[in-house]
Amino acid sequence: MIGRLNHVAVAVRDIAKATAIYRDTLGAEVAGQVAQPAHGVTTVFITLPNTKIELLEPLGENSPIAKFLERNPDGGIHHVCYEVPDIRAARDALKAQGARVLGDGEPKIGAHGKPVLFLHPKDFCGTLVELEQA
Repeated sequence: MIGRLNHVAVAVRDIAKATAIYRDTLGAEVAGQVAQPAHGVTTVFITLPNTKIELLEPLGENSPIAKFLERNPDGGIHHVCYEVPDIRAARDALKAQGARVLGDGEPKIGAHGKPVLFLHPKDFCGTLVELEQA
């Protein structure tokens, strides 16, 4: 069902500092900051040869990333994102197997302009999983 790993998202308190670490220390190719108000985050994507890293900084007090950083003050891996060929078919198959889809269960447009869904971490070995339409 799942396709390639699209990205690993890392929650950070200071996206400019984190961007500099990836760019200046690790020599990675980094994109500019993009505010994602619908998701309550600011993002920076780091392009690697085989996938991407998504840095997430809270945008506003109600950001889900702010809550994550309260529990994890140093930041850390927030979620992994896998591509699927048909997001609604994947959702339906997963729900039929007992997986919980977060939110209202309908895909939302994600940071790449494609439909995305999130799956409950308790159903996936403690990992928050994002599915993105390939």
